[in-house]
Amino acid sequence: MSVEDRVFVAGAGPIGMVAAANLAMRGVPVTVFEASPTLSSESRASTFHPPTLDMLDKLGVADDLIKEGLKAPSVQYRSKSFGAVAQFDFGDIADMTGHPYRLQSEQFKLTRIIQRHYQSNSNFQIEFNQAVNRVEQIDGGVRVQVEQPNGATIERTGRWLIGADGARSAVRKSVGLEFEGFTWPERFLVISTPFDFRSAYPDLASVTYVADPRQWFFLLRIPGMWRAMVPVDSELPDDVALSEAFATRQLESIAPGAGQSAILHLTLYRVHQRVASSFRRDRVFLAGDAAHINNPLGGMGMNGGIHDAFSLTNRLAGVWHSELDENVLDGYDRERRLVTLEHVQKQTIENKRNLEAATDAEHRRYCEEMRETAADAAKSREFLLRISMIRSLERAAELG
Repeated sequence: MSVEDRVFVAGAGPIGMVAAANLAMRGVPVTVFEASPTLSSESRASTFHPPTLDMLDKLGVADDLIKEGLKAPSVQYRSKSFGAVAQFDFGDIADMTGHPYRLQSEQFKLTRIIQRHYQSNSNFQIEFNQAVNRVEQIDGGVRVQVEQPNGATIERTGRWLIGADGARSAVRKSVGLEFEGFTWPERFLVISTPFDFRSAYPDLASVTYVADPRQWFFLLRIPGMWRAMVPVDSELPDDVALSEAFATRQLESIAPGAGQSAILHLTLYRVHQRVASSFRRDRVFLAGDAAHINNPLGGMGMNGGIHDAFSLTNRLAGVWHSELDENVLDGYDRERRLVTLEHVQKQTIENKRNLEAATDAEHRRYCEEMRETAADAAKSREFLLRISMIRSLERAAELG
């Protein structure tokens, strides 16, 4: 079987679509295989950090995404006991980014914007109802087995393959890479509601983390609704956790009157912290959830995956056009895996442990540290550079 002169991408989520768009824009033919009949309409991730928006701007899609989203110029940290304890304004790092805010916009909007912008690009191709379920390395290429809607399979061979097919990645499993890490005992319940939490907390920011030793929660405003995220005890059955009665009680515990509001959507997540043993196996690369997953506190999972996609496809495009030696591809695993371990995993675990500080004394210590950080200009700036992922990208640049 001849090798198609293309890069293959498994998965048309935000990571796969960003990877494909960057390759196509840089003159590299790319085919995206998507198992579903259409682009997913699941909300899932909805936070875009400042440097991620800077990257998407290079693809020509940031403006459209911003129009469909909601700008969050600041992030707030609160305590159930003490109220607002700290607030950080992204305008303080406007010298470091063209987008000094977090953008709240569901990930499905990005994939559709990319499809709209790139569907007429001759290098960009997406094939639906095509599930990559097995991978074989061959001389000069990668052979993929693609399952058809009728259960039959076909084989296609391209020059390289990017596995962006999610946490259960068939690509990762097929090339024998381990997914090392752990699973948190509790789950996270996300409740979407039109209730305006500012009616209960007038000083509330659009992105707010509320710490409490007994039950923390997270509030996020997106266009047309708010999302509330709460931890769910491991012993509670899924059907109970996903019941409207349980969700209503959780909303009411967050804000009086919230339980009377409509519940637009419920999602229950099992929460993991895992990183693949390598992000590369010869001509196969992993990116996004296929390579690493983490708890959602801080909104770093999808953003880190988009950063993966740019790092990898910039390298691939350089090699494709003979502008870079193929050895540059070795740096992808070294850079992105270490940054994931040093920054994304570390920060998201720290975020969770701070919010759930188990004793009243630990809780008071955390609140006081946040107050001190917000009150000190240098500490506040450093904190913003860290939570916006600018520092992780600086570390990536150091690693090359």
